[in-house]
Amino acid sequence: MALLGKIRSKGVLLIVVIGLALFLFIVNDALTQGSSYFNKSRETVAKIDDEDINIKDYSVLIDQMTEVYKIETGQSELNEETMSQLRTSVWESLVNEKLLFAQSKKLGLVVSAEELSDRLIGKNIHSLIQQRRTFADENGQFSRNNLLQFYNSLQTPAENEEMRQQIEKAKIYWLFWERTIKVSLLQEKYNQLISKSVTANSLDAKINFDAGKNIVDAAYVVQPYYTIPDSLVKVSENEIKNLYNKKKEQFKQEANRSISYLTFNIKPSTEDFKEAEAWINRLSEEFKTTDDVSGLVNSNSDVMYNGHNFSEKGVPVLLKDFAFGNPAGSVLGPLFANDTYTMARVMQTGILQSDSVKLRHIFLTKNDETKADSIVGAIKGGADFAMLAKKYSAVKQTAVNGGEIGWIQEGTGIDKEITTPAFSKAVNEIFTIKNAQGVQIMQVTEKTAARRKVKLAILERKVVATSKTVSQFYNDAKQFVTGVTNFEKFENKAKEKGYIVRQANELLVTSDKISDIPQSRQIVRWVFEKEKGSVSDVFDCGNIFVVAVNTEVNEKGFTSLEKMSAQLKNELIRDKKAETIIKNLTTIISKTPALEKIAAALNTDIKDAPGVNFNTYQFGEAGMEPAVIGKVSSMSLNKISAPIKGNAGVYVVLIKNIAPNPAPFDAKSQIMQLNSRMSYSLAYSVLQNIKDKADITDNRLNFY
Repeated sequence: MALLGKIRSKGVLLIVVIGLALFLFIVNDALTQGSSYFNKSRETVAKIDDEDINIKDYSVLIDQMTEVYKIETGQSELNEETMSQLRTSVWESLVNEKLLFAQSKKLGLVVSAEELSDRLIGKNIHSLIQQRRTFADENGQFSRNNLLQFYNSLQTPAENEEMRQQIEKAKIYWLFWERTIKVSLLQEKYNQLISKSVTANSLDAKINFDAGKNIVDAAYVVQPYYTIPDSLVKVSENEIKNLYNKKKEQFKQEANRSISYLTFNIKPSTEDFKEAEAWINRLSEEFKTTDDVSGLVNSNSDVMYNGHNFSEKGVPVLLKDFAFGNPAGSVLGPLFANDTYTMARVMQTGILQSDSVKLRHIFLTKNDETKADSIVGAIKGGADFAMLAKKYSAVKQTAVNGGEIGWIQEGTGIDKEITTPAFSKAVNEIFTIKNAQGVQIMQVTEKTAARRKVKLAILERKVVATSKTVSQFYNDAKQFVTGVTNFEKFENKAKEKGYIVRQANELLVTSDKISDIPQSRQIVRWVFEKEKGSVSDVFDCGNIFVVAVNTEVNEKGFTSLEKMSAQLKNELIRDKKAETIIKNLTTIISKTPALEKIAAALNTDIKDAPGVNFNTYQFGEAGMEPAVIGKVSSMSLNKISAPIKGNAGVYVVLIKNIAPNPAPFDAKSQIMQLNSRMSYSLAYSVLQNIKDKADITDNRLNFY
């Protein structure tokens, strides 16, 4: 009770303390939630309508696309430019996919599991799958057996870490194409639905037929707009402003930036060339005489020596005559060409060897390697290699196909412990390879025709800028930008030093690079983060240093009147010239309504435009003149037109001949023709319209 009394006596204080504790709890909770919210916001690479796209999900798609690209191209490393292109491709695909899925959901369009399976591995395999070289046979033709073998291998338990990684890459590859095919099928359904919803009718068919019913041969004279000097035409600022307001919707723009910049291209110095020359001269005698060519070359040369045999097609052009025209021990060089110092030494001649061999194998793990001798004996005794591979081989991906590895080439990354015996063995010969993982029983099943080859050692060094030279270029760029705080100082200092200032205008947030400068996406990010007039530090763009100044900042909306003024003024000048010419030609026609006299009055020639109708795109040699073509298509024979305002000038036309199309009107055929013409652009136009109306927030600049 005493304790209770004490509590009561401190009631007001406790309320304050408890209230403060609750407040702190609530604030802390709010801050924690806010932190989660802001973290989530910072991880949002895009928002497509109401859906947030997390950077992790986007990165997974990029990683997937990267792996597929490597497999498709055979490349193991991708440069920044390629990665930038892949990120852009993934972005465009992602946006289109999200919008397509949203529209398809509204319409009830789906791709069933059965339908997808049929197009992936069934009887109706999609063309995108058939075009993959991964599933091709030795003749480059699509093989359903290879496809199914690949698909089944995805479920194979990994025997070791290397095998696990291979299966993982194969799964990524397959999931990419599975997703791609699903999207493609959904797109096909959506396009088909749209094309059936928007179709030509009999009235459209009749109009289209009538437009091409008559083919007209016309003669014409034209007074070009350039015959009136611009200086004689007055256009007021108010007229330009009124035209801008009238056409403003045509001037929508995305946020963009413009820069002026200087490049400092890194090139080898005179000292670098001298150093490379001294290098090759220093090694020259040793290269000619050493017994350890491999050690010398591999520790010094840009070209490694691994005992590879060169065919006549494979040897560098510069060395071809030497390599195949000299005995073993011969040495060429030093030579200097294409900024490269080269020496070559013939190590062996008289080699006859195939370019490719076809192999199959049986892989036995450490636990089963004691069976190797028995299996080899059985094969030599006539047993079926393929059946033994299916029964004993631990590599299920090849075992299901009788142990087939396929065709291999020398010097393409395959271990020498395989290529060396493989290329030396005869067809059907058996050999074994033992290593820490187990034993491989291998057989050569086919070989290409033997070619003349030579073993060649190449000592080579391309002259490149040394770190000292690179530092000098960097210092030049750094010294230039020091003290330069605005565009005026940037421009003046560049002029003072004789540097060429370049421009990159209307860069978008999605621009991958500046002009042809590699690794310049970083400059795009910089310019969107900085205010107009900001001067950059030095950007390291691989073999180029760049300094830039932000010269223009335009936000999303409409291109300004100031930027459109020159274009609008030219349009108004043209219109006023047209009015003057039309007035003059109307007077001439009223006095002399003959094309020859009109041509004489204008001191010009009469020109011909044969084969014109409403569906024609060209008006004789005048080119694209739709207003003239439209008028001519409806004129009567031997009639002279009133002056017609065209793109390049004002025309007066005479119809010389009208040839009717003898084909009868066929509504069904005309409708098919119109629908076919429409199908090329309809689906794209609809998707583009959906994209234009979608609320898409692009935050990629925060990440890439």
